[in-house]
Amino acid sequence: MILYLSSNKLGNKTDFLIDWIKNNSKKIVIIANARDAKTQNDEEKEKLNKNIEMLKEIGFEVNILDLKDYFGNNELLNKELKKYNSFCVIGGNVFVLRRAMKLSGFDQFLINNQHNHKLLYIGYSAGSCVLTKNLDGFQLVDEPINPYNDENVIYEGVGLLDYCIVPHYKSNHKESALIDNVVQYMEERKIKYKALSDGDVIIQK
Repeated sequence: MILYLSSNKLGNKTDFLIDWIKNNSKKIVIIANARDAKTQNDEEKEKLNKNIEMLKEIGFEVNILDLKDYFGNNELLNKELKKYNSFCVIGGNVFVLRRAMKLSGFDQFLINNQHNHKLLYIGYSAGSCVLTKNLDGFQLVDEPINPYNDENVIYEGVGLLDYCIVPHYKSNHKESALIDNVVQYMEERKIKYKALSDGDVIIQK
């Protein structure tokens, strides 16, 4: 699976995505479950619409996939995901996103397909952070909450990366000051990380 990991939105390497679209299906699903703890009002709908338009502007045909529709039904989710070879996971709360991935089986889908280079995973902010092995440190910027059930918050990441992506570093972003604390936390504990400023993108093939 090719990983296109950004600090914020699609970042500064969209030429890669445009080339991908030329050689692959234009269809993509957008996954916004990192925002499930937010009040689902008109403002949230508008934010989702802006993310959809962002993908459409570079040539994708976008469908929405809500992981909540597949909680406890991994088989149905896998059947749906097979219709696509591109997935975009947007930002929000990394702990909420991680739990949604676990309950739906999306995490296992990613693990099972990590060596399939015919698939593309686009993630920004929480969508990038969640792929690390351990989410320790992100509690300094995201509240460790689980809006779905009474089980504990998951600190174990999906595990596709052997380092943490720390987004919004030294950026014009409302969370940038808190990110400084995350970087300090990881430095003190010798946690392997890469800090990205808004606009920065890592492409892992």
